[in-house]
Amino acid sequence: MNLRLSKNLIPRILLLILFLVPIIYFNGFYYHFYVYLSSNVITGIITRQWHIVILCILLFMAFLIPLSYRRKANWVEYGLVSAFFISLFIEMYGIPLTVLFASKYFFTPGIQLPPNIVSFYFLGVGFGMDIAMTYGAILMLIGMFIIIIGWIKLYRSTKKDGLVTDGIYAYSRHPQYLGFILIILGWFFGWPTIITLVLAPILIYKYIKVCKTEEKEISKEFPEYKEYKENVPLFI
Repeated sequence: MNLRLSKNLIPRILLLILFLVPIIYFNGFYYHFYVYLSSNVITGIITRQWHIVILCILLFMAFLIPLSYRRKANWVEYGLVSAFFISLFIEMYGIPLTVLFASKYFFTPGIQLPPNIVSFYFLGVGFGMDIAMTYGAILMLIGMFIIIIGWIKLYRSTKKDGLVTDGIYAYSRHPQYLGFILIILGWFFGWPTIITLVLAPILIYKYIKVCKTEEKEISKEFPEYKEYKENVPLFI
């Protein structure tokens, strides 16, 4: 057991370093959160780019597909996370309803947005990301990578009977849920408005709850899951 858990030492250290970034660059993150939660971001927001809204919704909804390979059930969580992505992208690139609402009460003229450290064009629209948004994007990319690796492993194992315990599943019992949690945290850091402030903790709680429910179901079908559970951590 100790040998297997030692495999996770390097990923755990890297993840810890990653989570220390907001503390190291506290001032930049604090100003980012202040500007967004006070809705002063209204001065630099992207609006009515519906082609980007639709593309982003389809892209992130596609990441729900791999979950069916692990647990064949219709989840309420599907609807919750779908609502999160739809409302988030409409808010970001369509009509910023909560930002407009909050700006009536908290907007302070003259406040500058945090400086961008990354700028690029995508589908004819200019994007700029400050340090917190860049950090959030990195969390999301890592989460996507983990989900894709888990999906590939499960897809290749669909024709085989038995519990999937090798590959990325030798390091994490629920890598895809870990990936989703990183994506949600990434959006929380990158777009800390009313939507993410309310829904992000709920979604993370739901995914942890789904992990527990899934493990009960798998344990009934695969008695060997108990030993696997003792040797492999929940997430990392």
